[in-house]
Amino acid sequence: MNSQWSNNTELVGITLTLKPRNDIILQPNYTTGLHAWFLHQVRDSNPSLSAYLHDGQSEKAFAISPLNGKLEPKNQNLIAKADHTYTWTISALSQPVCDWLKTWCDRPPSTLDLYAGNFAIAQIETTLSPTTYNKLWSAPLPQQANFTLNFLSPTSFRQKQHHLPLPIPTNIFHSYLRRWNDFAPESFPQEEFLQWIEQIIYVTNYDLTCTKVAVAKQGYVTGFIGNVEFGIDRKASQNSDFERLLYALIQLAPYCSTGHKTTFGLGQTRLIGKDEIRNGKNEKEPIATTPIQEHLMQRIAELTDLFLQTKKRQGGDRAQNTATVWATILARYELGESLKAIAIDLDMPYETVRKYAQAARKAIGALETVP
Repeated sequence: MNSQWSNNTELVGITLTLKPRNDIILQPNYTTGLHAWFLHQVRDSNPSLSAYLHDGQSEKAFAISPLNGKLEPKNQNLIAKADHTYTWTISALSQPVCDWLKTWCDRPPSTLDLYAGNFAIAQIETTLSPTTYNKLWSAPLPQQANFTLNFLSPTSFRQKQHHLPLPIPTNIFHSYLRRWNDFAPESFPQEEFLQWIEQIIYVTNYDLTCTKVAVAKQGYVTGFIGNVEFGIDRKASQNSDFERLLYALIQLAPYCSTGHKTTFGLGQTRLIGKDEIRNGKNEKEPIATTPIQEHLMQRIAELTDLFLQTKKRQGGDRAQNTATVWATILARYELGESLKAIAIDLDMPYETVRKYAQAARKAIGALETVP
């Protein structure tokens, strides 16, 4: 499969075809488990690379997708059915990760273990061509006045400690430029480039849905999925370096994904080709949010509102943050997660999580007794 990978490959994407051995019960934020499984695979053969990927740099040198396939809700959980097939994509953004992935693909494990179940790994395909940052940079410039991105999984940006579920061009290209500046041989001035993007790139059409998804330590994230068409102003050619960087970043998007929490399945992105647009085709449907995820989000929002009633004296961000943490812990505990697992996922001491859970239950009890 990986014979086409050269020793200097810096970008590549693979897709695993997965078949559950039995029906598998998954938690709503199951991408946390996929994230951990991938890092464990790296750690088992290359501990130093695993440490680097975990916390060794400002930008993560990989991205993953959620499971692509039908997950059925049951008893406030998700079920991966034994008679269904799922796919899962991993992309690498640096040469060390590409080198590791190439070796790993030669002798992959037979199963992907997730919680109490496991998926048989039926096939591994290269779905994003092996390449380098220099090749993206030196590719011939296309003669086009627009481009279309397909956001397959919920996509969002961090803005002042909140989520911004809008496809604002400067935010989108900021996320790509951060990866480029971390991993490519040559970096570019961020502020100057983004000011240029603000003048050059604009939204010409979109077909989007806003949704919420359980993810990692955030509790829940509001994001958008669907297609966005962007126009490119003719003035782009007046700055040849930035124009070349623009087209390189557009090609980078499917590898690095868009926005934040891309190592937990958010922001999966595809560049839609001209032929697809002309023929009205879009082969890949968005990875939709499941009903159980919506249930969890609604419960967290409901609890947050209740807890805010008990914290009126604190005011400001402190009250909002505390209420959200309490709500996230209690809602996940109600869904059957252990406090120990929640503490690990939220990167908080177990005793703190236990005390927060007790305080949250006490607050709910007090509110229920109010006439």
